[in-house]
Amino acid sequence: MKLLTQEIIKKLPQLYKTENQRDPLVVVKFFFPDFSWTWYGIEFDGKDTFYGFVAGDFPELGYFSLSELKNNRGKLGCSIERDLYFLPKPLSEIRKLHE
Repeated sequence: MKLLTQEIIKKLPQLYKTENQRDPLVVVKFFFPDFSWTWYGIEFDGKDTFYGFVAGDFPELGYFSLSELKNNRGKLGCSIERDLYFLPKPLSEIRKLHE
């Protein structure tokens, strides 16, 4: 599966475009099918770097890279996938899922 399509890239604002928004839109979701970490993309530099919400051991906003997502494996060796059914939603809704 392709982690990032041209269609999704067009929907993702450039880095820092949403920094003054109180509740930016989360556009894309990546996850391990065999591990609990999830990455939500809010912005993208068009090449490799995302800004978004990372729901890991300590959920937080930060930067992550497409290349790291492609190269990581879960506990059973599964690669990271994109949630094909994810619909963009405000960051506040995503945070509630991981409280």
